[in-house]
Amino acid sequence: MDAETRDGDRQLPADQITYYRAVAEEYRDDQLDEPGGDELAAAVDELAPTGDVLELASGPGTWTPRLLRRATTVTAVDASPEMLALAEQRVAADGGRVRFVPADLFTWEPDRRYDGVFMGFWLSHVPWNRFAEFWALVDRSLRPGGHVLFVDDAHRTEQELVNGEASTTIQRRLHDGTPHRAVKVPHTPQGLTRELTRLGWNIRVHQTSGPFYWGFGGRAEPEGGHRYEIPR
Repeated sequence: MDAETRDGDRQLPADQITYYRAVAEEYRDDQLDEPGGDELAAAVDELAPTGDVLELASGPGTWTPRLLRRATTVTAVDASPEMLALAEQRVAADGGRVRFVPADLFTWEPDRRYDGVFMGFWLSHVPWNRFAEFWALVDRSLRPGGHVLFVDDAHRTEQELVNGEASTTIQRRLHDGTPHRAVKVPHTPQGLTRELTRLGWNIRVHQTSGPFYWGFGGRAEPEGGHRYEIPR
């Protein structure tokens, strides 16, 4: 257990927001060029939610156009106005179907429920000591019978591990060398599936042939007693 988890470093999420606001101008969408990126994109194309979709930590809109292929509307929430501005440019043609909400996901509350929730490269940035709290937010955002899809990775560079490999607090630098703290939890599919099951979710997490993983499912026992079945 690292210091952030043990001591509940409440400044760390704020530092992470500062980093993503600052890095917006430098941000590159080249993650999917890694091995397994095509598998991740295929999973999103096949399993992206339909109807009214909530995209948490939407960033620069990397996934928003893909979500719009199946969704009726998308509500994109992100703590960085700079990232949301990039996302708005990216989906300008479909802007009428997207609502952008600048908000810190650790204090934000949904004003409605959605047919589906999507998270792209966000779950690994949720501190362990806020993991259960965050999934309670997902639950409050989801309609009965709705489902969740997330994609992510566990990759952390040697240069980022300034507090050692056991720590989930990393340090990233801007192009000008300015250091910023952020969270990066190296989840494994097995560990993540186990923890989500403990919290009452029926989500199976799949590893790609590269560093990425994706998870899809819903509440184990939604209202009405219907058990959510995960496609195989």
